[in-house]
Parts: sequence; structure tokens; C-alpha cells
Amino acid sequence: MSKTKLVYIWSLRNAAADQAGQHIAYKGGKRYMTSPLEYLAHALDRTPLGDAYSLEAVIFDDDEGSPRDREKLHGYGFSPRPGQPWFYPHDLAVQGRLASDLLMAVPSTYRRLPLDSPDRAAGKRAFEARLLDKLATLGAELVVLDGLLVILDALVRPGAPYHRKIVNIHPGITRIDSPYERRGAYATLDALHGARGQRVVDWATMATRPVPPVRKTGASFHYVDNGIDSGEVIADVLNTDIDPADTILELRWNNFNRSLFPALYRGLATMAGLELAPELPAGEGTR
Repeated sequence: MSKTKLVYIWSLRNAAADQAGQHIAYKGGKRYMTSPLEYLAHALDRTPLGDAYSLEAVIFDDDEGSPRDREKLHGYGFSPRPGQPWFYPHDLAVQGRLASDLLMAVPSTYRRLPLDSPDRAAGKRAFEARLLDKLATLGAELVVLDGLLVILDALVRPGAPYHRKIVNIHPGITRIDSPYERRGAYATLDALHGARGQRVVDWATMATRPVPPVRKTGASFHYVDNGIDSGEVIADVLNTDIDPADTILELRWNNFNRSLFPALYRGLATMAGLELAPELPAGEGTR
């Protein structure tokens, strides 16, 4: 059967915060932090997902001309370099190609502008237009977002070329009616506070109020719309227990391996009409 052309889009600065591709401190020892991209590369090579999808490109939106982005990517940089840390092993291959050969930048340069700048909205539109041109050139049929720190607008509106063709893997349950719902950029931190019996009511001041503890979290694979993690859910997995003593990276490691990677696999399998088994085991590709 013909394969669906898949394009992956992420923000490297988000992966850097996770220390992706590195060994992190974990309960007195060390564990390797596999990124969702590295997991996907293994899944495309080792499971039936590879018969359904062809990974065409990996796009990142980080801006090398931005001092803020350079600071957040300190130690990684904007491209893999021999002997230097990167977000996945330098020899990582997917479907016969080096993952690094698929990398390309579409910088969201408008982020350099102040939030109240009258030029910021036009800059955002220009960024999405460049992204659309790149996706069209690649012949992208499905786009997977992973930690993209930009809210898409024109690309995902009803009637747009990529309406219901862009999906997101989110490290939290996004169903609004779920007692485990954790949307937005602080989903993992929100879940960690929840396990400690706190609800953050102001992320600027980190003010909290007491709530009954919720010691479980998960991940959702969903369509992208104009809201924040508000699109229709395709697959979700609620399989991550939270220890209130967890660090943020310990919880990220747990949630990636127990919920997010399975949700990514199941979501793509569901969209391709594949049976859900065999699934790549959690932790596959760890070092």
C-alpha cells in the first residue's frame, strides 16, 4: 500500500528543557531521556507503522538569530555537531535515512518582537505562510507536532489546506471533562502540583490553592485546532502514576515511557487503520 507522507514539527528549546538525548538524574541513578522523535524513528523501523507512514522531514521553528533561543539551546546548538550533545544519537536512522538528514528549519522569527508590537500578528502570519510552503513542497499528508511552542492559526482553520491533517502529541490528558485533564504548556508541572494537592491559579506568580490530590496523569494524541490542546482526541493513555516526590524530569521520563509513547503509537495506528498490536515497548531505544 502507498505510505502517508509524514512531517514532524517540534521546538528544539522544548526538547532541551527535557534534556532529550541525555542521561538525567532519576531516583539516585541515571536514565536516558528518549525524545518522542527518537521513539517514533524506532517505531517506524520496527513496527507496522513503518508500512503506513514515510517520514519526509523534521522541521523545527527555533530562531538562531534570537538571543533567547540561543540561551535555551546552550549545549545543543541548532544542528548536530560531532562530539557535542544532541537530542538523539548522532547515528539515529529512520527508514534508511539519518534522522539528521531530515532536519530543516522554519524559524518563527516573529517571536523576537514584543508581545504588544503591532507587527507581531503579521509576523505570525508570515511564519505560517512559510510553513505552509514547506509542507506543500514536501507533499506532507499528515503533520505531527511535538512540543511546538507556537499556536497555529491559519494552517488549521476549517477550509485550510491542513485542517484535520495536523495532530499533536501532548503530555497530559486533554479531554476537558476528565478529572485528569492537563492542557497547555505547563501540563507536567500542573500534574505534579496536583499530586501534591495543589492547583496553580496563577502561573506568573505560581500562586496555588489546595485541592484533593490527583496522583495519575497521561497523554493525548489529538487533532490541532485554533485553541490550546482543544482539538478532537484520537487516542489517549492514562497510565502514569505520580510520586509527589518526583522531580519534573522524573515525571517527564515516566510519562513519556508509560503514556506518551503509547499514545503516539496508538494515535498513528488508529489513523492508519492498523491493529493496535504489536506496539513498540515503552523505553525502546533507551541507552
